[in-house]
Amino acid sequence: MNIPSSILTMLAGIVLTLISLWYGQNHSLLPEAASKEASDVDSLFNVMVTISTGLFLLVQAVLIISAIRFRRRKDDNTDGAPIHGNVPLEILWTAIPAVIILGISVYSFEIYNQMGGLDPMAAHEHGNMQIAHQMKGAAIAAPLPTSFEETAPTPPPQKQIALGIGASPEKQGKPADLLVNVTGLQYAWIFNYPESGVTSGELHLPLGKEVQLNITAPDVLHSLWLPEFRLKQDAIPGRNAELRFTANKIGEYPIVCAELCGSYHGAMRTRLIVETPEEFENWLASQKEMASKESLEEAIAINPAKMSAGEFLAPYVEKMGIDAAALAQLHSQHHHTTASN
Repeated sequence: MNIPSSILTMLAGIVLTLISLWYGQNHSLLPEAASKEASDVDSLFNVMVTISTGLFLLVQAVLIISAIRFRRRKDDNTDGAPIHGNVPLEILWTAIPAVIILGISVYSFEIYNQMGGLDPMAAHEHGNMQIAHQMKGAAIAAPLPTSFEETAPTPPPQKQIALGIGASPEKQGKPADLLVNVTGLQYAWIFNYPESGVTSGELHLPLGKEVQLNITAPDVLHSLWLPEFRLKQDAIPGRNAELRFTANKIGEYPIVCAELCGSYHGAMRTRLIVETPEEFENWLASQKEMASKESLEEAIAINPAKMSAGEFLAPYVEKMGIDAAALAQLHSQHHHTTASN
């Protein structure tokens, strides 16, 4: 029984659509979502995966069918039929991608606007965050020897393009529940809570509270990447950037530098810990208590400015795959250089 080609085409289209829709919702390509804004980003990503899957299957099917149907038969040495082009077909395969790209552009623009990306710093004035110019390496501090405000003079305000993700349209003009100043430097993230005076090498956030991160850098370009929150923002020397979001899932998540920033870029990682508001307040209180201790032996602070490469890498040996012999060689080279000087 011969099935009309139109019915075969329709059935193939239905199967292709169903497979694309299923995979678009079950691809498991993204980590778990831990912020209120992540669901919007995931929806856009799922749409793009669905369309990409359908196009991939369609193109591969056409290639396979063409390779089989139009292959050269045995003992057939004749030339193929001359084809000068098909204008309707060319219009079709130009129009379809154009419509798809236009639709995705409009959809992504709407999501970007809902997240507050069009004008992140329009709702309030931002003072330039100050940074400690003499800090080197992964200085994780509580307490630090001086505050950010005391380390550098305040430059005059400048009119610049706003960077990052600000308040969503319905929250324009309203301050976030929590403000955190973020400094990216070689090779650590430093988080300062100006309302409480706490400075930490880890980012702690309360569940269900909107947080505003003010991001800058003192040395080179860094990039604050929060995979589970679907957020990434460059930390640019001399510029302020903003990220506003709401964590909605308790847990511990990685913070990664996603911009090559130097020799130890791979070690520029820390943690984002989402906890209940009560646990967050307890953590702030414990940090204040730690910062009030006068004995340096009881403070959590490391200044690696005079450390050798081996000493600096010691905490990361296992993760970086460095064996003990290579680490010992770094130690010996450092001591030999110091003796020669």
